[in-house]
Amino acid sequence: MKTMMKTMMKKMPVFLMLLMMVFSLSAPAYAAGEADTATNAVVAETEDSDVEAISDADPTGDKAWAAALAIGLAAAAGAIGMGIAIAKSVEGISRQPEAEGKIRTSLMLGLVFVETAIIYALIVAILIIFVL
Repeated sequence: MKTMMKTMMKKMPVFLMLLMMVFSLSAPAYAAGEADTATNAVVAETEDSDVEAISDADPTGDKAWAAALAIGLAAAAGAIGMGIAIAKSVEGISRQPEAEGKIRTSLMLGLVFVETAIIYALIVAILIIFVL
């Protein structure tokens, strides 16, 4: 049981990052297609009348949800990964106090890489909002 749990915990951050990438790439495309369909339907209904076509579908809201999902999943996966890394480094230091410097250096380097992935997700979220 413990072995299965350890395996799942090792794969969880990778799974969450992949899930975040899939949602962040597919949600804006879906939202844009949905908005176009809704706009075309409203324009078709009001084509005969002089009433101005108003679309109920707001692509800005869909973009906001996609960006929130992207940065939320990245932050959650990063937090889980950082927690696991910090716990393991403290455990390693408690077992071998003489290796504290090397463990701390490796920990800081690993935390920088995790933060970089989260910052990339933030950039993707900003691109979703302003570019798509």
